[in-house]
Formats: sequence, structure tokens, C-alpha cells
Amino acid sequence: MGRSLKKAPFVDPNLLKKLGKLKIGDKTIIKTWSRDSVITPQMVGFTFGVHNGKVHLPVYVVENMVGHKLGEFSPTKKFIRHGGKMQKEIETAAQEKPAAAAPAPKK
Repeated sequence: MGRSLKKAPFVDPNLLKKLGKLKIGDKTIIKTWSRDSVITPQMVGFTFGVHNGKVHLPVYVVENMVGHKLGEFSPTKKFIRHGGKMQKEIETAAQEKPAAAAPAPKK
């Protein structure tokens, strides 16, 4: 559910305070845990370290990100693979395919 149009977009006040201390073009990473903060035009060009629950992932803000939330660019879950018998068959077939495609040595 979106935020009411009567209210302004939420931006963490501490994040704005950290942003105000930096000069434009500064390359330092601003660490934040506020994933629900909306990206504003004054944030463009800065790098934010957005916490994903384990580490701070660097997010360089560009113009197209304005209006989105910081948490959208720092995924919290890492996909490894699907399990089961079908997945094992797919993986073994993928491993055998490059071995069969290799050319035979010339004599």
C-alpha cells in the first residue's frame, strides 16, 4: 500500500543529516539500515551502504532510482538452487554436455 499523497515521501532524518555533511561528488559510502527511505533527487550521485540483514551492500544512486526505496536495491535473500531429483538430473546433463562437445585430440 502506498503512502498517502497528503504526506511527503518518508526519508530517515538521520540519513538526511549524514547526506548534508557530504559534498557533491564525495565517494564515501553512507551506511544505513533505513531500507524504507525513499530516494530523493538530492541523493543522486552518492553511494549508500544499504543493510540487507547481514552486510551493507553498496548502492550507487542514479537518476532513474528517484522515487524508489533503498531496500529495493539490496536483496535480502540469495537464491542458491532448487532441490530434488529433477534438479540433479539437469545438473549432471549440463556437466556432461561440455565434455561431449570438446573436440577429440588429433593424432
